[in-house]
Amino acid sequence: MRNSALRLMLCAPLDGVVTPLGNVPDPVFAQGMMGEGIAIEPLSDRLLAPCDGVVATLHAARHAVTLRSDAGVDILIHVGLETVALNGDGFMTLVSEGQRVDTGTPLIAFELDRVALAAPSLTTPIVIMDGAACSIVAEAQGMVRAGDPLLTIEVTGSSEASEQHVGPDDRHSRTVAIPMRHGIHARPAARISAALKPFSARVTFYNGDRTADGGSTVALLALGARRDDFVRIEAEGKDAAAALDAICGLIAGGMGETGEVEEAPAEPTPLPVEGRPGALRGVRASPGIAMGFAYRLSQEQAQLAEKGASVEEERAHLTDALSMTRVQIATRAMQGSAAQRAILTAHLALLEDPALVEGAQRLIQAGYSAAFAWHRAVAEQAAVLAALEDVRLRERAADLKDLDRQVRRALSGKARDDRALPENAVLIAEDILPSQLIELDLSRVAGFCLEQGGPTSHVAILAAGMGLPSLVAMGSGLRAVADETPVILDAESGWLEPDPAAERCVEIAELIAARRERRAAALRVAETPCLTADGERIEIFANLGSVADAEQAARQGAEGAGLVRTEFLFLDRQQAPDAQEQQAVYQAIVEALAGRPIIARLLDIGGDKPVPYLATAQEDNPMLGVRGIRLGLLHPEVLATQLRAMLAVRPAGRLRIMIPMVSTIDELRGVRAIFDGLVDAAGLDEPPQLGIMIETPAAAATADLLAAEADFLSIGTNDLTQYVLAIDRGNASLADRVDPLHPAVLRMIKATCDGAAKHGRPVGVCGGAAGDPEAVPLLIGLGATELSMVPAAIPEMKAHVRNLSHAAARALAEEALRCTDAEQVRALVRAFERSGRS
Repeated sequence: MRNSALRLMLCAPLDGVVTPLGNVPDPVFAQGMMGEGIAIEPLSDRLLAPCDGVVATLHAARHAVTLRSDAGVDILIHVGLETVALNGDGFMTLVSEGQRVDTGTPLIAFELDRVALAAPSLTTPIVIMDGAACSIVAEAQGMVRAGDPLLTIEVTGSSEASEQHVGPDDRHSRTVAIPMRHGIHARPAARISAALKPFSARVTFYNGDRTADGGSTVALLALGARRDDFVRIEAEGKDAAAALDAICGLIAGGMGETGEVEEAPAEPTPLPVEGRPGALRGVRASPGIAMGFAYRLSQEQAQLAEKGASVEEERAHLTDALSMTRVQIATRAMQGSAAQRAILTAHLALLEDPALVEGAQRLIQAGYSAAFAWHRAVAEQAAVLAALEDVRLRERAADLKDLDRQVRRALSGKARDDRALPENAVLIAEDILPSQLIELDLSRVAGFCLEQGGPTSHVAILAAGMGLPSLVAMGSGLRAVADETPVILDAESGWLEPDPAAERCVEIAELIAARRERRAAALRVAETPCLTADGERIEIFANLGSVADAEQAARQGAEGAGLVRTEFLFLDRQQAPDAQEQQAVYQAIVEALAGRPIIARLLDIGGDKPVPYLATAQEDNPMLGVRGIRLGLLHPEVLATQLRAMLAVRPAGRLRIMIPMVSTIDELRGVRAIFDGLVDAAGLDEPPQLGIMIETPAAAATADLLAAEADFLSIGTNDLTQYVLAIDRGNASLADRVDPLHPAVLRMIKATCDGAAKHGRPVGVCGGAAGDPEAVPLLIGLGATELSMVPAAIPEMKAHVRNLSHAAARALAEEALRCTDAEQVRALVRAFERSGRS
């Protein structure tokens, strides 16, 4: 029995901001199923004992600990939410079960940033497990430091259950297998304990030599029951049978946690390459073949001093560092490619985010150094983004991590990454930040391979623009590749070969030399119009995102622009550009590609590209929401301004206009009505062509209806593929399954081409498949007459098409439509090319 009116004071186990337990975004904690308590949004990475006592339980995933205080009260501290799924990654226990600890003893250390990015929330509940015998009489508010008073608890009476007379008919037993993927951790334990409260019965769990009272969440945690363990449950008392039925039914149902155990992120399984067993598989981010030496590029892990000088000095340091970073980013943006400018401009916009700066200033006011305060403020914002469902929004967490690095570097007085790279370095890394890649001496980089990342990440986009062969999502097997190991990087087939044999190196060296000569030869005749081997005209256009892209496309022999992404004018600013600003840019692109046709896409905003001045309601799935022309028609004034700017380009009609994300004929008609009115107002005798992008299955299936009213059709294979296959193309874990050569996608392309042919409309392809040499014979065979790609790919693509027979490509496409999956289609194309039938 406990003495009544005994008081226990708990100290804060972490630095952080106090929040009521009811605000925790998890019903088990928020609804008090585990007991009363409080929560902390942590700002430190070491969990300390809040009072004197004994470690009652340490969860196997190292994310939670229960401390039994000297007053007999059990206190559960659970670092983050759903952190059991991390299986201990990022956590280290500093004590053991049964160990005696004093207030302030370190219990668990964890990597704050790593856990913040991997878990839905860092919110850390501190729960009093003896809720029936205790009450909270005082609690802290606002910011606390570890060791500050947090809770005062009054122990009001005994927590022991009253004895019951149990007869022989009131005893029941059953054995169940644990189906929950993480076993009996905090959430299932709380639900089991809560489910038993209505019954007059004592329920005991047995797991090997461990026993637990079913009414005690702490005891259930200490049971250590894992998935597939067989646990015996005994119930005694007048409600024993009903209690056992209820609890066994609850466990058998899995409590919503019966998915596959995610002990580690899914990784590609290394497979041999033509008998070479050491090769590692990856997902292609940028094509090409390279040979060189592995060079491990580690992220800088500078120790941060928590304490700063005076608040005024630290604020001044941060202001200066932000200003310096802003200048450095703006300078690189002006000097870089269009892809670099787009990414760096996004970084500039994030740098102006008041939430970041205000968060850092608030921490400086609390006594932290500028570097520590900035790092923690960025980590908090990154954790919010990382918890979102939309993959592309989660990728902005990587942008924030990049900004963290750049500002902290400015605070240290270091301008850039000055590490010396060896010649022909194949960079090996867990991940690479965009600014890190931009800073490197790329004349020494042959390519790179990453454990993490996806094919649509910012670094992947940069690699493609730089012509660097690269593989991503390779998994932890990449860590076995030591520095200076000779490697062959085949980013076309998706393999990295460490320690290749000498004859293999000779083979690849000859291949690289032949490709270099082939590219030079292709560039020499790049200005020549492109026809297939049997005389069919195929136009090879460029995808553009700036005037500089247009200038490069002209040098590479582009016959026009199949896609001008006008979003670059609208993103990362507070208001839409006016007609005059837009017209000047469109005019400059037309002049850079003098005499060649230009297809400019109307604003494709929404989904993964939101802008503040065209705000829409929050959507559960923005990629299926108000994006593309749906958003344009909701803001007709913005749409009309853009159309007016395009119609002002001279010579009239040179700039063709394309509508994005069309799914119904009403959308086309809605734009046509605005377009026709503006054409009449401008007094144009011959208006520009008005076409549509085919990116939705609905548009492909009704292409014949749309082609009756559209002047041309252009297939965006990136979005069409993700919508047809119902796979987010930004999801790195599914990256190898998002293939435009899947027969389902090919059938949509065929439906589009057939529908357009009924009305004599041309069909182009401006998605990623247009630049894929294996896809091109199929696209031509299905009926595409124009292919648009990144400017650098144009010379060799023209040479590739000149070697193709249009008739043979048609036969190949018909055969591909009968395949069952993308892998079979690609094997068919490779056999076609080897046979010389092209």
